Amino acid sequence: MNEELWERTVAFHGHECPGLAMGFKACEAAREKMGITFSKDEEIVCVTENDACGVDAVQVITGCTFGKGNLIYRGTGKMAFSFFDRNSGKSLRMIVKPFKGEMDRKQRWQYILDASVDEIFSFNKPSFELPEKARLFTTIICENCGEGAPEHKIRLQQGKKVCLDCFKDYNRGL
Repeated sequence: MNEELWERTVAFHGHECPGLAMGFKACEAAREKMGITFSKDEEIVCVTENDACGVDAVQVITGCTFGKGNLIYRGTGKMAFSFFDRNSGKSLRMIVKPFKGEMDRKQRWQYILDASVDEIFSFNKPSFELPEKARLFTTIICENCGEGAPEHKIRLQQGKKVCLDCFKDYNRGL
């Protein structure tokens, strides 16, 4: 394990914990099995299925961030990460295997860091395609609140262009 990288990851996140260790280990697995390195732009993409501590490790280690558009949240709630390499075409989804036995917080994160990636994760191909590259959208001013939002987030309501905050969804419980 790269201790210096772990310390940088902890500094970014704020503390050591099992979730951060899980993200750290997921990045280690992606490096080992796919040969990925730090993503300066969008050459590496991570789709995270959770919004937990491990996502901070993904940002520090892989360079995948929400701001660059190469860190994508897919809210299944599962402790799963899918990595895509746009240059090589490789992809890999990993999901945490169930833990055996009881451990306190420190024991669990230490176990995660010390175990092999194959002991921690099940690996397969993602069931979805590589997400498209980030796009820039025209900003539209909401005719209700006056705030700007990207055009793909604007809805028409009673003939007005409105943002998602102002939009009143029509759904009759179906």
